[in-house]
Amino acid sequence: MAAGDSLPAKTAHQMAVDGDQPPSKYIFNNTKFGPLKPLLLLLRCRSALTTWGCFQAVNHGLSDSYLDNLQQVTKQFFELPLEEKRKYFRETGSVEGYGNDMTYSENQVQDWCDRLFLQILPEDQRKLRFWPENPSNFRDTINDYTMKIKSISVVIFEAMAESLDLEEHCFSKHFTEEHDVLQGRFILYPPCPTPDQVLGLKAHSDRSGITLLLQDPGVEGLQVLNDGKWYMVPVIRDALFINLGDQMQILSNGIFKSPVHRVVTNKGKGRISVAMFTEPDPNK
Repeated sequence: MAAGDSLPAKTAHQMAVDGDQPPSKYIFNNTKFGPLKPLLLLLRCRSALTTWGCFQAVNHGLSDSYLDNLQQVTKQFFELPLEEKRKYFRETGSVEGYGNDMTYSENQVQDWCDRLFLQILPEDQRKLRFWPENPSNFRDTINDYTMKIKSISVVIFEAMAESLDLEEHCFSKHFTEEHDVLQGRFILYPPCPTPDQVLGLKAHSDRSGITLLLQDPGVEGLQVLNDGKWYMVPVIRDALFINLGDQMQILSNGIFKSPVHRVVTNKGKGRISVAMFTEPDPNK
């Protein structure tokens, strides 16, 4: 018999029949990670982040209808006439606002996407001239989603720390406190007539702590590089794709991986995604 093993005086069935209250050894510690935290969840977290640097998060507390609304608001913005979207064009030499990514050289290969890039946190650093007023619920929707993403980020950072047997807050304190940074990237990948020649987003790794990505529920496109091969990330409805950034690879002393990833284009369908990037206060 294994050390510490014992047979119960009563089985669970017997206690139920007799009307007994479950003894203390049956009561799990109902933490934010749930009863699987001590073993299964943390082992899975560590395995995913040391081999792939990413995972799909489900049961995160955001409903199907809530995430559908976020996708719909984003889609409505991109469907506006160009003259309306021009109000939010980014300025030359700046990443924030609507349009394409910055061009650093004449020979730079462009990405097949339109995007709206916003500094969301800290609130006092928001440039509201880039925040769409149409659709009318865009700002309120992003404000609410921001608070929920921040809470989910805390859980993920703490799970990562505990999976390495580190103090619970050793990662979260760098990315989720009052003056830390959250950036949003709302992206439209239009249909492309030559998907074999054009990428929606070139291969890169994120500089963030973690990136929390809501994928288009109807179209695949995100690929992750692992062991020299590109793998398509499956779309799991209402899952958040959690991607580790360079800063977390550094903080974990290289134990966790910041994966190289890209987005391929699609000839028949467009694709919308919403990415949130956590970064530390630059003054830390």
